[in-house]
Amino acid sequence: MKRAVIFPGQGAQYVGMGKRLYDNFPLAKTKFETANEVLGFRISDLMFEGTEEDLKMTKVTQPAVFLHSIIAFAVLNDRKPFHMTAGHSLGEFTALVASGALSFEDGLRLVAQRAAAMQKACELEPSTMAVVLGGEQSMVEEVCRNIDDIVIPANYNSPGQIVISGTIKGVEAAMGQIKAAGVRRVMPLKVGGAFHSPLMKPAQEELAAAIESTHFSTPTMPVYQNCTATASTEPAVIKKNLIAQLTSPVLWTQQVRQMIADGATQFIEFGPGQVLQGLIRKTDDSVELSSISGEEE
Repeated sequence: MKRAVIFPGQGAQYVGMGKRLYDNFPLAKTKFETANEVLGFRISDLMFEGTEEDLKMTKVTQPAVFLHSIIAFAVLNDRKPFHMTAGHSLGEFTALVASGALSFEDGLRLVAQRAAAMQKACELEPSTMAVVLGGEQSMVEEVCRNIDDIVIPANYNSPGQIVISGTIKGVEAAMGQIKAAGVRRVMPLKVGGAFHSPLMKPAQEELAAAIESTHFSTPTMPVYQNCTATASTEPAVIKKNLIAQLTSPVLWTQQVRQMIADGATQFIEFGPGQVLQGLIRKTDDSVELSSISGEEE
């Protein structure tokens, strides 16, 4: 039996996240306070007592989800060995810290720089995303290819769930054609921009410099990366794929299938929510699933 540890991405945040960890574990308190110093503002206060609007700000959302996930992993994992790791979008940075490829502080700095760069890219051109539930993958891909404006499949979340991303005009045109093809559940997402699309190119260029100047170590376990759906252990390859991630689709369905093919029988999700469990269950319901957030009564 091989155990996989997985980490969620942006969208799993909620007010109060991490408060129980801070109050009950000295190591968690230390890491939250370190994060406050690294970021230059008290993100712990916004996480514990802020508003939903506070947590929707990209500069807060991404570090907040990262912090909750990696701190829960640091204080609550059972110390039994994990054999592989992965994270969805932002969660890939958490997986890299959990694997020892990145230090906690360097991971947090990169996440903060990623959030700032993505926010700036979002402001350059109005853009959006939408989720398609129930459509055939090939049909969604073909529709996107035939739209004149920028729109691509951005997240392959599970069989029957694909997120598309692009300009507002492009996404709206694709939504119309997908609905016309008979897919009833096509819904716009409340996001600030077109993540994992070519519109993130300015952010990619900015983040690339930060990633290249950051020290990456050989991870203690294979890290399955979003843009390839395969395992990486070489720091240079990890960096290359991490840079490509911003403008490439998240191949989560393909990642999960590859991890199962490589022997994973148990997936443990650390961090806020249980989103990844649900996606994995739709991909393969034979594996063992569990989640740990530290917020349990």
